[in-house]
Amino acid sequence: MKEKPVTLSIWSESRRPRIHPTPVEEVPKGTDGQGLVGDFSNPRTDTHRSVFQQDYDRLLFSTPVRRLADKTQVWPMEENDGVRTRLTHSHEVSNLARSIGARAYKGAREAFRQHGCGDDSLAEMINPLLLSIGLGHDLGNPPFGHQGEVAIGRWFEQRKGWIFTNITEGGDLLAAPVPQEYWSEFIEFDGNPQSLRLLTRLQTHIDGLGLDLSAATLAAGLKYPVSYLNRDKDDPVIKKGGYFESEKDLVDWIRKHTGLEEGQRHPLTWIMEACDDIAYSVLDVDDVLKKGIMSPDDVLMILRKNFNTDGVVGKIQEKFKEIESRLFSPEIQRDIKVEYLRAYLIESLIEHASKTFIVNVPAIFGFESMKPLMDDSQLCNVLKSVAQQNAFSHSSVLRMEALGSAAIDGLMTVLWEAISYRKGFDNIRSKRLGARAKYVFSLISANYIEQAAKCINSSEVASGLRYRELRLLTDMVSGMTDSFAMRLWEDIKVMPDANCA
Repeated sequence: MKEKPVTLSIWSESRRPRIHPTPVEEVPKGTDGQGLVGDFSNPRTDTHRSVFQQDYDRLLFSTPVRRLADKTQVWPMEENDGVRTRLTHSHEVSNLARSIGARAYKGAREAFRQHGCGDDSLAEMINPLLLSIGLGHDLGNPPFGHQGEVAIGRWFEQRKGWIFTNITEGGDLLAAPVPQEYWSEFIEFDGNPQSLRLLTRLQTHIDGLGLDLSAATLAAGLKYPVSYLNRDKDDPVIKKGGYFESEKDLVDWIRKHTGLEEGQRHPLTWIMEACDDIAYSVLDVDDVLKKGIMSPDDVLMILRKNFNTDGVVGKIQEKFKEIESRLFSPEIQRDIKVEYLRAYLIESLIEHASKTFIVNVPAIFGFESMKPLMDDSQLCNVLKSVAQQNAFSHSSVLRMEALGSAAIDGLMTVLWEAISYRKGFDNIRSKRLGARAKYVFSLISANYIEQAAKCINSSEVASGLRYRELRLLTDMVSGMTDSFAMRLWEDIKVMPDANCA
């Protein structure tokens, strides 16, 4: 059968081809728990929801999203339920993105029209796309946030003298070593490319398509649209690798349908990035206030030192005076101030992001590189500084990060033993040779092992056995929640090393 020509569109609804397309009459109606309704092989069958609304539902009901409830935003394993986890952070980024998207669309309607948007595009395409990429942007983050990424990278850095090239430390050379130019995917491990892998490979699917998201949703979620080989640390858009070699075929497919090229960012990605910046400024400070480390008046004092009172700072100051004039108890007064402070600051930053997007529409829709939308916001930068000094550098955060780093390092060591200490070197499913290796290997996700066992990528590097072993290791560790990682490490670290069959 002759393949249909591909219509290029940054709003492409295309999904990857299924190995065994499901006949329409056999497709179950209703929902299967991932928001899948109608004919899964034909995105247009469900007339009630757009393809992008389906994508959002698939994400919302997925296991990786639920796991974010036990992953660190700033405060690892925080007991105060009012303090944000990575899940609440992601929902807030998603909501902020929808707000900015509406303003950006209305302020640059003609540019959107020229790039394929119709009258119903805001509700049918733009809003659900932004909700999806906001919700999914941190799914690949390992336990303990950025410190978890550092811990994973450090483990590989300490073993780079043999892990990529030799069967064992001091052992024979591998028949298919990992080329040195790909070592950085592990030594500089990052959650962004892991998110793409998680969404497209690691979730169970009858045809191995992960959550089976559309090309446009995957493209918009690609924050850094280059491979590790094409990074440029002086360019904010491509300063990091956005995908691993193991997903190069997927990125090629995305580009085949969207027309985006290496280094070209989807227009909506700029909005998602801005919302992440807003969350890392206002909402991380909000958590500092929630924990009682600072008061809202402390934040106002810092803002007054950096800004005049003509704008948002003056509005906050006047509102605080009004609150103080009421006969509230100090505790209630403080809570009300926190709420207004958050609301005024978010509104100001949303306005900045929206206006900056509209001003830069020619560059954004021309797929040119430029500064992130919030880089010129002094308010955002001051708030990030407050969060850095009072949250990320807080002793309780640093203590848990240290404990988490030690746990990740230890877990990677025993997981590597479980992956590599086996009877048949060429068969990743081969019998484990030690008692601890057998136990730990039994804990690894069956779907992760399935991905590691088969050569599904045309790339010679990604099909190599050692590369796939190392991917399995990072898949397992990055998929853990904070609590699971700590419990598992407490369980395993008391076990002796396996040294006999």
